[in-house]
Amino acid sequence: MARIFDVIEYPNEMADEIVHRFPETGSGDFRLGSQVIVREAQTAVFFRDGNALDKFGPGRHTIATANIPLITQKLQDIFTSGKTVFTAEVYYVSMKEFANRKWGTPQPIIVRNPGMGLGVALLQGFGTYSFQVSDPQQFVTQIVGTQGFYRTGDIEERLRTMLLSKLQDALGETAIKHSVPEMIGLTEELGAAVRAKAQDDFAAIGLMLKSFYIGNLKPSEKSAQELRDMGMLDMATYTQLQAADAMRDAAQNPSGGAGLTAGIGAGMGIGNLMQQATSGAMQQQGQPAASGAAAVMPDVMTPTEAASFLKVSEEDVIAAITSGELKAKKIGNAYRISKAALEEFLKG
Repeated sequence: MARIFDVIEYPNEMADEIVHRFPETGSGDFRLGSQVIVREAQTAVFFRDGNALDKFGPGRHTIATANIPLITQKLQDIFTSGKTVFTAEVYYVSMKEFANRKWGTPQPIIVRNPGMGLGVALLQGFGTYSFQVSDPQQFVTQIVGTQGFYRTGDIEERLRTMLLSKLQDALGETAIKHSVPEMIGLTEELGAAVRAKAQDDFAAIGLMLKSFYIGNLKPSEKSAQELRDMGMLDMATYTQLQAADAMRDAAQNPSGGAGLTAGIGAGMGIGNLMQQATSGAMQQQGQPAASGAAAVMPDVMTPTEAASFLKVSEEDVIAAITSGELKAKKIGNAYRISKAALEEFLKG
């Protein structure tokens, strides 16, 4: 026969435990007259054969027919020393708020950004949230099962996935009325929207989302190559952003090319570079520039763009780079040529 417990309690403060089963394995034998001790911020739920029988709030309780009618109605009687014994499991559930849980975006969230840049933006953010058990019986039945204990780490990945899904919805809806720079300033409103959207999903598993805070929301720092790998860029836009990346890298590494560094030092921003690269691409495709205007040489060029200004083939430009006559910076498998290097080459 299993051990008969006259005192049932779990005195642990349950710092990161949401649920603790008593006993941790198997079932326990309890009897009428046994004492059930439940501490502050705990609820004790009796289960038998997978069914919830009764639950107790904080305090000291004596198992008796008067205060646990569901147990006494459903127990199978075994008589030991004239006292009724029944088999069950007790799940101690922490009812406190689990605060300062961390969330973050492992991958950028794509939002529409009409009229600015590429027309879309990638946002990354991080912050905190807190949750609390609202229905102990439902949480144990649907999530915990027969486990001996259940910690916050066992469910945090699921909760973060739910929250990021709602954040993506909230950003998409907000982007209809606000630009990305405006959205970055609406962290309170976005946090409230996520809380409202997530409540039903949390309630479905016996939890309540108490808070959701956005600590920081900012554009992603993904490179042109990473954006292309995500399927975000066509080849023309990719080429433009590669040139922008080259300028940024050159600014951080002065030895990487005086022409590129000088271009940035003169105040050449990425936005202007993209505009010039787009203008050059349009002219290569046979689209006329503004009436009477001469083609403007960008500060950074691909071999194709340099060939267009030199009125030669791209192969001729590659040959000049290979021979060392024309200075260029190799980024991956591609070459980038500064305006200064091309002008120096033309001087002979």
